[in-house]
Amino acid sequence: MTRGRIVFGGDYNPEQWTARVWRQDVELMREAGVTLVTVGVFTWARLEPTPGARDFGWLDEVLDLLHAGGIAVDLATPTASPPPWLGHRYPETLPVDADGRRLLYGSRNHFCPSSPIYREHALSLVADLAERYGDHPALAMWHVDNELCEVCYCDVSAAHFRRWLRQRYADDLDALNEAWHTVFWSQRYSDWAEIRPPRRAPYLINPGHQLDFRRFGSAALLECFEVQRDVLRAATPTMPITSNFLGLDAPLDYRALARREDVVSHDWYPDPADPAAHELAGLGFDLMRTMAGGPWFLMEGATSAVNWRRRNAAKRPGQLRAESWHAVARGASAVCFFQWRASRAGAEKYHSAMLPHAGPDTRVFREVCSLGAELRRLDELADAGIDCAVALVLDWESWWAVRLDAHPTADIDVLGRLRAFHTALARQGITVDVVGPDADLSGYRLVIAPNLYLVTEGAAANLTAFVERGGTLVLGSFSGIVDEHDHIGLGGYPARLRKVLGLRIEEFDPLAEGETVRCSSESIGDFEARDWLEDLRPEGAEVLATVADGHRAGRPVMLRNGFGAGAAWYLATEPDPRALAELLRKVCVDAGVAGVLPELPVGVTAVRRGRVLFVINNRSDAVSVQLDAAARVDLLGGQPHSGLTELGAFAVLALME
Repeated sequence: MTRGRIVFGGDYNPEQWTARVWRQDVELMREAGVTLVTVGVFTWARLEPTPGARDFGWLDEVLDLLHAGGIAVDLATPTASPPPWLGHRYPETLPVDADGRRLLYGSRNHFCPSSPIYREHALSLVADLAERYGDHPALAMWHVDNELCEVCYCDVSAAHFRRWLRQRYADDLDALNEAWHTVFWSQRYSDWAEIRPPRRAPYLINPGHQLDFRRFGSAALLECFEVQRDVLRAATPTMPITSNFLGLDAPLDYRALARREDVVSHDWYPDPADPAAHELAGLGFDLMRTMAGGPWFLMEGATSAVNWRRRNAAKRPGQLRAESWHAVARGASAVCFFQWRASRAGAEKYHSAMLPHAGPDTRVFREVCSLGAELRRLDELADAGIDCAVALVLDWESWWAVRLDAHPTADIDVLGRLRAFHTALARQGITVDVVGPDADLSGYRLVIAPNLYLVTEGAAANLTAFVERGGTLVLGSFSGIVDEHDHIGLGGYPARLRKVLGLRIEEFDPLAEGETVRCSSESIGDFEARDWLEDLRPEGAEVLATVADGHRAGRPVMLRNGFGAGAAWYLATEPDPRALAELLRKVCVDAGVAGVLPELPVGVTAVRRGRVLFVINNRSDAVSVQLDAAARVDLLGGQPHSGLTELGAFAVLALME
């Protein structure tokens, strides 16, 4: 449905408005250049006002109006927010938290993913939606649920958890006891019926139990998606299906869901008041593109302020445009917003929209219209890809595991580390893919794992083989420590990666909060490190930086080990941003990787997508950028640019090579 065009639109909630407003909406959507709207996300109570009833008449009229206006529909299954009657009649469908408290309706996401009653009612409505609208000419895509993230600890979930465990461990309770190391603290299970979700306990909960429950929670959400997808697929075999991701979070294994859907879609709400918000956004966009294997959808964003931060800043003029083109530069084939028309009541009434409360004679609506027109001018990019020689490694199971209790520090921030490396590379004009540790790495020259606490035998073999074949690997601290059961590899950390790294770690030594140490390096100059140190011994690796003073003086903190035809670098601390940037500059030279614009000012993004080089100023002030000497035409402004070029606040250049 996206081939040959960049989709533009947003969430449309006609159930909140009258038919007279619907007709106004379609005319204004046409004026804004809207090509797709998501309809029906939170309409269960409107479609099924009482059990078994169906009220489709209003939706028929809405879809007919949209189609007549030339606007396609991403039709959602409204299963993220069941109507009050379901929770009232069947309280067992409501979720239970880790303290054993049952949560009530009156908000959203109030369901137990494992509940057969919830699934029965949800699938009944999904089947009727598919039958009624499967051949409607407005339908362009199905949208399953919304931001899947629900977790439940109820007895129904407990039974489901036990079934999942019996399948995972081949009905062998001894295997589960071994995996969870239940010999510790007399936790051995003698019957499957004894196993419960890891609800609140007097002290620390078994980490293997917690990790498997995270895996189960992800699997339960995937089941919720799959059962709906299968109903839709049976009715409309060729219609694309998506389900939008909840920003950059860890409620479920995103890659597992991405493999099960046709279109990868992402919700992202950068803080307008954060001058570095584009950094984390870029990481998320690269992750989505990698999981999609190409173009992806920015399904939700905000045209201005949101409603859920402590202080909700409005976007400055031009900021919406810069953020939108940043997504396109990193592979998006759709730019959509929550929502089309701002709600007049309800919990999100102060959330911005494409059409604000003040109506079309507003700056925001004018910017929306301008953006819609601009996107049509670069439709050729809708199917264009991005070639990357560098991959960052993110693994959900490792992310879950490193968040568990009773570690040397509670301050290992996986997302923060990924962002630090991603930002350092982006400032050198290097775009990355974001892959799993078991991915095919043969197309990359450089692979970086800022933190990979949990490493399976297969992943360790994959990374080792990548280096042996001539690749360059960079591994951050506290990596390779445990296996898939959260068992520590003995004989010195990181057991499965010691050979490729050429070192042996004896002890972890986290720094006190706010403490820094000075490190010395002839390669990148002296620098400060924070948060983490390790007591390690080289076993063939070359030491490139050490602690400079204090009782830790002489400890290695940066090493390089030649292995096979490649090399592995290891960081045993968290260096300051300048040092990290300089290290990655050296590593990229070592790996033969160069950026599209190697010296970018802070706040400027440069990404090549297809034949277009995007240069985006994410700052609220002007900045100068050094382009190469060859003149290139800006496809948005029509002017040629070369050499030293000034970018105004939130300026965007789309330069044709």
